[in-house]
Amino acid sequence: MTFSVLATDGDGAVGMAVTSSSPAVAARCVHLRAGVGGAASQNVTDPRLGTEILDALENGLGAQEALDEVVRRHRLTEHRQLTVLGLNGEAAAFSGAKALGVHHHRTGSGVVAAGNMLAGTGVIDAVVTAFEGSSGELEDRLLAALTAGLAAGGEAGPIHSAGLAVVREVAWRETDLRVDWSEDPIGDLRELLKVWLPQRDDYVTRGLNPEAAPSYGVPGDE
Repeated sequence: MTFSVLATDGDGAVGMAVTSSSPAVAARCVHLRAGVGGAASQNVTDPRLGTEILDALENGLGAQEALDEVVRRHRLTEHRQLTVLGLNGEAAAFSGAKALGVHHHRTGSGVVAAGNMLAGTGVIDAVVTAFEGSSGELEDRLLAALTAGLAAGGEAGPIHSAGLAVVREVAWRETDLRVDWSEDPIGDLRELLKVWLPQRDDYVTRGLNPEAAPSYGVPGDE
């Protein structure tokens, strides 16, 4: 019921974009850790697995080793679809034997994508190709990849939620946008990103050094 893209810009940022027919998909599937990498847990989602993959990465395992360790340690992984990406661009993916419907995963240069209940396997190929051919801010590149997947057929049925998150140097997500239920979640996510990106760096400054931060520019901020 989901397809996603996890990627790095090669300069310390890692992020993920995801969409699904289910509500609030980003709340369950996106796992990012600044200075470490990212992971996705989807299909019949177990959010614990994403955290455990990141722990394994942080403890020094490579992407494939981290994924293999978590898959080996847990029962019922045949129902899961997992991806992992280190900051060095090393990626790995796993689709269990009981992944739903048409499913596929693919790794590329600094990117990994996966999906289930797809209109066709070409959806994931389009996601990876679009990311590799993109440029600019990581947030824009992730959205472009997600949009390409939708244009290539997307899920077998309608999508209703989407999300996009990115971590860089600070300990929190510099970007963390969600559309939890909509008839056009990727379109809504695009509009959110237009509002957010011009302000993103200001909110990082506010967290680190409020005295150097610009004003909010809203009534009451005088």
